[in-house]
Amino acid sequence: MMTPTLTISRLTKRFQSLEALKDVSLALEPGKRAALLGHNGAGKSTIMKIVLGLIPFESGEVRVCGARPGSSEARAKVAYLPENVAFHPALTGEEQLRHYLSLRGERPSRAMELLARVGLLHAARRRIGTYSKGMRQRVGLAQTLIGHPRLLVLDEPTSGLDPVSRRDFYELLDGLAADGTAILLSSHVLTEVEARTDRILILSGGELVAEGTLADLRTRAALPIVLLVRPAAGHAAALATAFPLGIQGKDGVLRIACDQSDKLPLLAGVAALGHQVADLDVIPPSLEDIYSHFSRRDGQ
Repeated sequence: MMTPTLTISRLTKRFQSLEALKDVSLALEPGKRAALLGHNGAGKSTIMKIVLGLIPFESGEVRVCGARPGSSEARAKVAYLPENVAFHPALTGEEQLRHYLSLRGERPSRAMELLARVGLLHAARRRIGTYSKGMRQRVGLAQTLIGHPRLLVLDEPTSGLDPVSRRDFYELLDGLAADGTAILLSSHVLTEVEARTDRILILSGGELVAEGTLADLRTRAALPIVLLVRPAAGHAAALATAFPLGIQGKDGVLRIACDQSDKLPLLAGVAALGHQVADLDVIPPSLEDIYSHFSRRDGQ
């Protein structure tokens, strides 16, 4: 069994009378991508700051690559990308990356290679003050790649990126994960992380209320599955008669909500109608549905 890159055990953090984190435990293995979800004030930023060694905590244990958060050993293996990056506007992208490479004791000549990886080679010699927010975010991503980090901590990393840049960003993360880098990612864009993470971590009121794969959480939440059945021409009435509990729209499409245990029998019933059915879609609960279910469990 692989040693986790990040281990958090019974972590508690207070800010005066506010208990920001309550007995939180989780582990993140090499090459795994975890999405940290929660409403504003749920504790996401607090966890990230503790992992980065920026703030202390009251009780529990946190190990980053086997080291104490904030130690020189941990800092050498962790990279962080905030939601809003800030760079000197008078420097070019290349100059900024060369500076950071020098600080990390690496060859400044790698700057162009890193900018190319994030799609900024064409703007490498332009001043950062002329960059869009999305371009500045990509400079920040290039910076996180310095030193081959074993843990990436990303806070709303696709903020300001256009759809194509977001796709490229997640493809880059896929490559890093395949190389063994663990990724802890916070995002409010649930449709993005749904298909591009291995585990979901849901915080609510400082507590880790749910964790697991998307399939695991769908099973635990037990939310209904929806079947959309489109009738063949002239068979809308027959379809509605066969499934009286369904809701038929003006276009004739029948919407049937069912429990997971009823899905296969319903599919068999639809298949038995043969030529009367033109098309069928099965829509499982989305990550947004699951997030809402668990985060509202305690009245959030």
